Amino acid sequence: MTTLAPDRTSVLVRRPGPQELHPVRTHRRRRALELSLAAAVPLVLVLLWQLAAAQAWIDDRVYPAPSTILADGWDRAAAGDLWPDVWATLKRVLAGYAIGTAAGYALGLLMGSLSLVRAALEPLLDALYVVPKLALLPIFLNMFGLGEGPQVALVAATVFFFVWISTMSAVIAVPTGHRDAGRVFGASWWQMFRHVLLPASLPSVLVGARIAAGVAVLVIVASEQIAATNGLGHLIFDSRALFQNDVMFVGIVCVAVLGVLFSELVRVVGRLLTPWAPRDRGRGQS
Repeated sequence: MTTLAPDRTSVLVRRPGPQELHPVRTHRRRRALELSLAAAVPLVLVLLWQLAAAQAWIDDRVYPAPSTILADGWDRAAAGDLWPDVWATLKRVLAGYAIGTAAGYALGLLMGSLSLVRAALEPLLDALYVVPKLALLPIFLNMFGLGEGPQVALVAATVFFFVWISTMSAVIAVPTGHRDAGRVFGASWWQMFRHVLLPASLPSVLVGARIAAGVAVLVIVASEQIAATNGLGHLIFDSRALFQNDVMFVGIVCVAVLGVLFSELVRVVGRLLTPWAPRDRGRGQS
């Protein structure tokens, strides 16, 4: 609240608001509101879907009610039919993500630090980046044959570009003054990396890694629909071909849960690795 003092100089006075007077309480209320909205929106949509199926506004043979999907998913999980597909997808994602992240970070750091390497490789990588990654699946099938190799390679190739771009851009964006300060103090290459480049670039790198986590799940599901005999993608595609729409939606829900959990795991790990970086999702400091 702003008032003007009753004198000729018109002094501007700002009175502290609730956020300044009670920062912890305000932050908790804000966080509770955010969590409530995050839970309420999907819950309302699910309830509307359930109502539409119960009232026959939609064909429940094509769009089964959420209660039907939940019951079928529970039965398949209890019988042990669901977990092999979940594990097949998960291990492909983890293996491809680890390979792609390591390669993308190493090359991004190198290209961000050395301008000649960047000039030599960036045009080629930019051209490969715009190629749809699913278009590379036949090449990986020729290289690795049938099995896990093409699936893991496709995820790794997808993740690589996201991590490479974010890493290279983050290293380039490190202020010149930071680098000059390190040189003035006689920092070695490792000290420059450890104390200057890594802390300054890591928050942006982890943003790219988090985006890559979600995209990795999307790519593996699409790949499993084309060239796999198991996994959630195969489950979705196969059940649709057999007109088992309830099973298809079970697979879709599992993919959504897997993507959210994986992305959240990367975000939590990123927060632990970069405690100095601002928190995301609009969270203030308490």
